[in-house]
Amino acid sequence: MEATNTSTKGWRQANDSNSLADVHSSVNVPVGGGFFKTLRAYAGPGLMVAVGYMDPGNWATDIAGGARYGYRLLSVVLISNLFAILLQHLALKLGIATGRDLAQACRDHYSKPVSIGLWLLAEIAIAATDLAEVIGSAIALNLLFGLPLTVGILITALDVLLLLFLQNKGFQLIERIVASLIFLIVGCFGYELLVSKPDIAGVVSGLLPRAEIISDPGMLYIAIGILGATVMPHNLYLHSSIVQTRNFGRNDEGRTSAIKYATIDSTVSLFLAFFINAAILILAGAAFHFSGNQQVADITDAHRLLDPVLGVKMAGILFAVALLASGQNSTLTGTLAGQIVMEGFINLRVKPWIRRLITRLVAIVPALIVAILYGEHGTSELLVLSQVVLSLQLSFAVVPLVLFTNSKAKMGRFVNPLWIKALSWAVAVLIIGLNGYLLWDTVSSL
Repeated sequence: MEATNTSTKGWRQANDSNSLADVHSSVNVPVGGGFFKTLRAYAGPGLMVAVGYMDPGNWATDIAGGARYGYRLLSVVLISNLFAILLQHLALKLGIATGRDLAQACRDHYSKPVSIGLWLLAEIAIAATDLAEVIGSAIALNLLFGLPLTVGILITALDVLLLLFLQNKGFQLIERIVASLIFLIVGCFGYELLVSKPDIAGVVSGLLPRAEIISDPGMLYIAIGILGATVMPHNLYLHSSIVQTRNFGRNDEGRTSAIKYATIDSTVSLFLAFFINAAILILAGAAFHFSGNQQVADITDAHRLLDPVLGVKMAGILFAVALLASGQNSTLTGTLAGQIVMEGFINLRVKPWIRRLITRLVAIVPALIVAILYGEHGTSELLVLSQVVLSLQLSFAVVPLVLFTNSKAKMGRFVNPLWIKALSWAVAVLIIGLNGYLLWDTVSSL
């Protein structure tokens, strides 16, 4: 199949390869099918991206925030989600308007040494994400079945076979599985919220930003952690690619329509992710903060206390089920992101199961060593460290994305309007500053 982007204006070379070529334009979009029928055809990529905003790495910051400060950090979760909506819109717009994913765009724009450097940083980010998935899934298996963490970590290697099977069955099957697991997580936390009986007035009040978040050092630290753990670098590469699986018209009219429907899909999906992150924080606040258990700071502690504090047996089980679903979902999307960055940055194509095996082994080895030497506490700290690593990588994906989508030479008529240009740079600078502060504070406290 020939690459679909015919315009070379603003780019050094014509785009000679499609992103995720095996599934490129593989999902049909109805012509003149009406709003809802067309939207249904575009639904899917947004949910796959939303997975990155509810992976096990986010759970620790949400639990700590809720346990220590009740509902007061809900506004940070909301603001983080709004940042995510903007950046994912830019990612899908880049992919649809230019026919290039973010990795391919970087390879064209930057010199070879810079491209290789960005590729290595993207690989580190994906390995850090996978590390969080390995630990999260292992903790979930431990909570549900009593399996030792080391055994749970080794079991996570088997999902390589699962992914190989799924990729051979078509892209939409993966999307449906991801969607099913997301709605399982939503159902679990919907139940948890009902039995925890949060103070509705307090929840609504928590959605409003307050000055004490800045003035209280402890609250500021967790707030930055929530921001830093929210926008995942690999999601920007992923989204710019998987929106191209839709077979929309590769002309201005087709691209305009695709951007519209893909943005709706992405925005609705990310509000689902907001519900889940907010639910984790609200649950931690209702169950722990107001019951004198403000010291709860990790997933295992939260699971142990849910049943006795809430007085409901199913609370802890559903919490662990949601965690396992979260880890498995993130595994599927992380693998695709790894394939995208490897093919996009260095034009190297390897079989998906080989790519998956390499990525998973990079994550399993440190997780296994820490689990053997330091046990449960060590793996919890490694989970937090993975989020710090992600924070460090984030700016290296956000800055090129904002730069490209703000360029009329590269985007043509789809260039960002002035207000989005200003807003996107403001968000990029803020994220870089906050993540830099979080990294500096973490390193200086070692």
